[in-house]
Amino acid sequence: MPSSRLPVLPLPHPLILLPTARLTIPISRTVADTIVTLIDDSDAAQPVLAAVPLPAPAGDGANATEPGSPPVLPTCGTAARIVRLVRPRSVLNGGSSKQQPYLLSLHGLTRIRLSKPLELDVHTPELIPDHTVEYVQADGVPSRETVEAFKDAALRLLDRLARDSAQPQRKDDWVKVAGMVEDISDQRAAWMADVLVAATSGQYNDRIAFLAASDVDDRLRKATELFIKQTSISEVTKKIASAVDESLSRQQKEYFLRQQLAAIQRELHALHNSHTNRDRDSAPVAAANSPSAGANNSMSELDDDEQADADDLAELKRKIEAMELGSEERKVGVREWRRLKRIPQGSVENGVIRTYLEWLTSIPWPSSGSISDATLEVFKDPAFLSKARAQLDSDHYGLDQIKRRLIEYLAVVRLRSMAEAAREQKQRELEAEATASPGAANEKALVVASAVQDEKNASNALVPRLAPPVQPSQPRKRGIKGPILMFVGPPGTGKTSLGQSIAKALDRPFQRISLGGVRDEAEIRGHRRTYVASGPGMLVQALRKAGRLDPVILLDEVDKVGHSNFHGDPAAALLEVLDPEQNHNFNDHYINVPIDLSQVLFICTSNTLDTISAPLLDRCEVVELSGYTYDEKMHIARRFLLPKQLESNGLEAAQLTVTDPALLQIATLYTREAGVRSLERAIGGVVRYKAVEWAEHLDAEAEVEASGEVIPKKQWRGVVEERELEDILGVPRWDGEEREREERRGVVYGLVVTGMGEGGILPVESTAVPGSGRLKLTGSLGEVIKESGEIALSWVKAHAFELGITTERGMDPLRVPDPIDIHLHLPSGAVKKDGPSAGIAMACAFVSLLSGACVSKDIAMTGEITLRGRVTPVGGIRMKVLGAHRAQVRKIILPWANRKDVEHDVAPELRREMQFVFVRTVSEALDAAFGKGTLGWRNNILMESRL
Repeated sequence: MPSSRLPVLPLPHPLILLPTARLTIPISRTVADTIVTLIDDSDAAQPVLAAVPLPAPAGDGANATEPGSPPVLPTCGTAARIVRLVRPRSVLNGGSSKQQPYLLSLHGLTRIRLSKPLELDVHTPELIPDHTVEYVQADGVPSRETVEAFKDAALRLLDRLARDSAQPQRKDDWVKVAGMVEDISDQRAAWMADVLVAATSGQYNDRIAFLAASDVDDRLRKATELFIKQTSISEVTKKIASAVDESLSRQQKEYFLRQQLAAIQRELHALHNSHTNRDRDSAPVAAANSPSAGANNSMSELDDDEQADADDLAELKRKIEAMELGSEERKVGVREWRRLKRIPQGSVENGVIRTYLEWLTSIPWPSSGSISDATLEVFKDPAFLSKARAQLDSDHYGLDQIKRRLIEYLAVVRLRSMAEAAREQKQRELEAEATASPGAANEKALVVASAVQDEKNASNALVPRLAPPVQPSQPRKRGIKGPILMFVGPPGTGKTSLGQSIAKALDRPFQRISLGGVRDEAEIRGHRRTYVASGPGMLVQALRKAGRLDPVILLDEVDKVGHSNFHGDPAAALLEVLDPEQNHNFNDHYINVPIDLSQVLFICTSNTLDTISAPLLDRCEVVELSGYTYDEKMHIARRFLLPKQLESNGLEAAQLTVTDPALLQIATLYTREAGVRSLERAIGGVVRYKAVEWAEHLDAEAEVEASGEVIPKKQWRGVVEERELEDILGVPRWDGEEREREERRGVVYGLVVTGMGEGGILPVESTAVPGSGRLKLTGSLGEVIKESGEIALSWVKAHAFELGITTERGMDPLRVPDPIDIHLHLPSGAVKKDGPSAGIAMACAFVSLLSGACVSKDIAMTGEITLRGRVTPVGGIRMKVLGAHRAQVRKIILPWANRKDVEHDVAPELRREMQFVFVRTVSEALDAAFGKGTLGWRNNILMESRL
């Protein structure tokens, strides 16, 4: 075989270039530049290169090499002439070539074989400049049998392709090629095989094997096998498509016959019922005494599908007729009912309309009046507020501020409801009297109308002048507009149970909607009916379950609702729901009829306010639930948690007693939270441990009674004491933190609020290291808290002489006498910390580090500072105080502006147990932290002005 040296262009998998075929591939700019150089250096107008197909990469389907086996190196290819090199449009316009690759067109000439396998790695260039190749000679004439087999297989494939072609031009082309195959000579059969294999699709392995075949007979046999395989695949595909069409026709026929069968069964059922009624009227006694009467009449509700379907349709019709005349929901229901009757029962559209009517009729629509009789009866009870207080006290311990606000809320709802009912009753009486005797009622009507007009004038004085007057012909918006409460607090503080208590006090149904993780606006507003499997939103579902227009709906975890994305904005969809001025016409996309939500009492819960949008938060009245003290946790555990766990684990209250010291140790050393969920789990662990002992005690007694012998057994102890907790619950998890607190130079304890709304203490650690007077801050700090550290250090530097840290004014304590760096660290680096609340803690830490004085470990502080030395107020005081109380802090330093928060939010027992120091300046904070006279202020020396 003659050989020569050609440039080698690797073809990426699964591209293969066969002789007589053309191929256009994208190439990079580097390869394009090399080909341009090749064209310029070549004497021929269209130079030749070697196109070598690459094997499939590892893990690429069935063509990939097996794991662990050596890679298959390419050895065969096609000598190809460069027909055309197209530059991208961006290059032609002077732009960058990264936007569009170069296009290279090749024309296959003849088969070649590489002198040695082509070894490729990551360092191999995309175009190998020079490689020795051998031309495969196609000499010789194939045998007659091989040519005949090739022609038969090729004609069958071309006939199948012509029959399957949808375009007439394509079909004519295949017929012309078939004529060429019939007339081809034996010498040209190999050339025709190359043409047909290149024109038809096939598997990669078959095509690469055909390319590698050097012998003429072998090449024709491989082409024959490939054509037979392609023909078989095409025939099977056509057969499957025909079978599918036949199956669809059979299903339509079966559906028609089933409809006829259902109609026959309905007629037979009606005939049987009429015959049974005549027999029952003629012989009731015989039917009652018949032994088979019970067996014949005991039918399941699943047996008579047709009758149940007719009953359901009758119920739908009855509910539509019961809707208020002239209302929008009745008009839509009548229109959809008429469509339902026109559509065949078995069609898909019939089921869609029927499902819609079931949802439409299951929603509680207003019929007459805006306030139900059941709600009025509850509100008219003189002991309504007393019962509400008793309900809240029985369900929750403590939370006095929250309960007072809820009683105010219930009182306002009651007064507005009764006033609304009184106005409606007065209007109905006036209309009734005017209808009965118009002449006699004129004088009274004038008096009532004057009183009503005076009331309207008084109320209109509170309405903005721009508000348009309500026309008498327009229906007045009904419903009681009240504030929408939002309970904000850490997990386990009783937010959801407070909503349940309000529903019990109002005697209304309670529905809870969890918004945590809701990212689709359709979950709130419903899916439109054009979508498959569409349905109404969660609000409509809650109304259907409640069965009334005035339920109490709890929107749980509002802070965890998803924000704007390609599914919409669920938080924005809640704006209409929680706006009393808009929710009387709430539009669900599925129902598509205005729904009145003005009578629904919405209550929201949240763990934090940071992730709630400002417009949504503006519609709610925030009520904070900060947490419980140890005293409150003890009462809650004794009154609620322990009886609940005893009942859940099969024990009675008389069988098990947990002492107060044991409960206190569980609350202090085994749980550390604002709520009571972890406390309940710990109490459940104790109860389950004693339940196992009680079960073993009963088994031992049973064995003694069965054997009749006295067997020593473990005595049952129904009292859990403090010393047993470590055996039951393990080592206290919070004991280590209490022991690690110590008085050290440069360490001060600050008050923080965690991400879940729980308060706690956080040590502010500082140390001095050799350096150049810089400040290093660590502990996953945000920008605000980093600025607080810089402000605190600047204030300490400015007042270093007054604090006794330096001996002269203007001296930098970080550079004199020795240059040092201060490293400030807030532990728990995995927790992000940010916010203006650690200014005085950092200032005290810097003063302690530079002066050598220490702050007591029983002192904690919070507050922000300014460069002037002012202490500004911070938030979360109640949560921080509760966290300090759980950490057994005895003295707290707070800004003076937060004094009102302590007096209003902190329980009196906490104020009695802890000492609160309110400061206005950093100097007062330092005196409160270190003690009077500890720092030795130089206040008698006046500072010169440097301005």
